[in-house]
Amino acid sequence: MSDNQIFKTQQMYKELAGRRVLVTGGAGFIGSNLIESLLDSGNDVVCLDNFSTGKRKNIETFLSSPRFRLIEGDIRDMHTCIKAVEGIEYVFHQAALGSVPRSIADPVSATDVNIGGFVKMLFASKEEGVKRFIYAASSSTYGDNTDLPKIEEKIGQPLSPYAVTKYADELFAKVFADVYGMEVIGLRYFNVFGPRQDPEGAYAAVIPKFILQLMRHERPVINGDGTISRDFTYVENVIQANHLAALTENPAALNQVYNIACGESTTLNEMFRIIRDFVSEHDPAVERIDPAYGPDRKGDIRHSLASIEKAGKMLGYKPEVLLKDGLGNSIKWFYSELK
Repeated sequence: MSDNQIFKTQQMYKELAGRRVLVTGGAGFIGSNLIESLLDSGNDVVCLDNFSTGKRKNIETFLSSPRFRLIEGDIRDMHTCIKAVEGIEYVFHQAALGSVPRSIADPVSATDVNIGGFVKMLFASKEEGVKRFIYAASSSTYGDNTDLPKIEEKIGQPLSPYAVTKYADELFAKVFADVYGMEVIGLRYFNVFGPRQDPEGAYAAVIPKFILQLMRHERPVINGDGTISRDFTYVENVIQANHLAALTENPAALNQVYNIACGESTTLNEMFRIIRDFVSEHDPAVERIDPAYGPDRKGDIRHSLASIEKAGKMLGYKPEVLLKDGLGNSIKWFYSELK
């Protein structure tokens, strides 16, 4: 990102200054990055997290701020949701049980959290009179639709329990907007990556997992033949989209769902090579490591590429950090944190 882009982004973030906001799932990867931007913008921030997947270390630096408050609790508990939204103007709902494989292994918990918890947060927000509810939707909603690029109004049949839950959230959001007059905006994230993303565990995302494995001189395993492609999206672009969704004064932009991505497609093989090149700059021995290949994962979309035209037109969204720069930033962060 250029100095001019950084300045423009910082100025845009400051437009939201002074508001009281809630970030659910705030100890998670995306949530903690969002909180950091909101605190830097001069907002009072409440973080709600049960630490089932979020990490305390992600919010440690915020605890000393007088404008930050942590509520340790679960979105599946109605009383907790009501407490969390007290006096809140904007809700940024990031809490969820992510991962397609996790949802296949445990569809009951995925449904309980991603749908049950979502509806409770929506209802609590409605009861409190929250100005706007902005939530993390998912590119998994496109399911078996093979059209590229993905356009918001055309989806397919879901391929996993996780995809079902995220689509159900969109339906509930629309109903709450229509029936109760709420201002709701959904952001369909496409393969988000960046600092604070967990590289370990059974359901770790591919980018942080590959980075850590190469740093340890381990051989990463690519599911399938490596030609599966994704629209990898650096977390700073997602933060920008959340701020824009909160700031928009265009009535036509409300109660919509938007793709949040870079509008670029990269195969897993290409992504691996870029990561290896960056890590090799720190450790030349990594250059000799090649990936292994395993079976395809159940529930995976084969190719994913977003049209970001709607988000650009309605919200003013424009990705500022593309894949290569984002990977470089992420790898620098991993070396600073893990070495």
